[in-house]
Amino acid sequence: MEARFLNKNMKHPQEGQRLELECLPYNSDTGVSWIRQDKDGKHHFIVYISTLPRSTFPRNEKESSEFEGSKQGNSFRLVVKNFRAQDQGTYFCIANVNQVLYFSSGQPAFFPATTTAAPTTAAATTQSSHITKDICVQSSDPGASGENILNLYCEIFIWAPLAGVCLVLLVALIVTIVLCQRASGENILNLYCEIFIWAPLAGVCLVLLVALIVTIVLCQ
Repeated sequence: MEARFLNKNMKHPQEGQRLELECLPYNSDTGVSWIRQDKDGKHHFIVYISTLPRSTFPRNEKESSEFEGSKQGNSFRLVVKNFRAQDQGTYFCIANVNQVLYFSSGQPAFFPATTTAAPTTAAATTQSSHITKDICVQSSDPGASGENILNLYCEIFIWAPLAGVCLVLLVALIVTIVLCQRASGENILNLYCEIFIWAPLAGVCLVLLVALIVTIVLCQ
């Protein structure tokens, strides 16, 4: 069985148009019922068309203000007089042959998909042709904000390491003075000097080098 638009070139019905469908059953000697499946999957009985032909609508009505049913040759036809939004769905026909129900293929009947045009947006604001690579001075306000960012990076990558260096040197100096005063031999004095003077100085140089490299990379 097959349910389809009577107009084979139709793809989507238009609102308010007269929509005609036909059902081609396996056996035209039995009546056919038309049903509609809505978007929620619910089924709605429309009409039963006998072979006489006679049409029976819901509540055993013989006529309908919304639909027409007829038989022409082997084709059982359904007409939606005024196709509206609530008539959208998939249309099927059913035939009872020797107490066996046969269902047709479904014919979708929906309005054409509407595409909403994207709102026209204003042209993007033209950016400055000059792009600085110096993140220390990047800002919408080069006078105030740029200076604040510069100060922040300088505090993080310059003043903070220098303060740490000064603290390490001060501690090392104090420890060296105290221990060297207690040292009783030249070898011991040299050992303490290597541990508490040259080693901290080497660490200081390393810290300063790292801080300088990081500052140069970030500020380029």
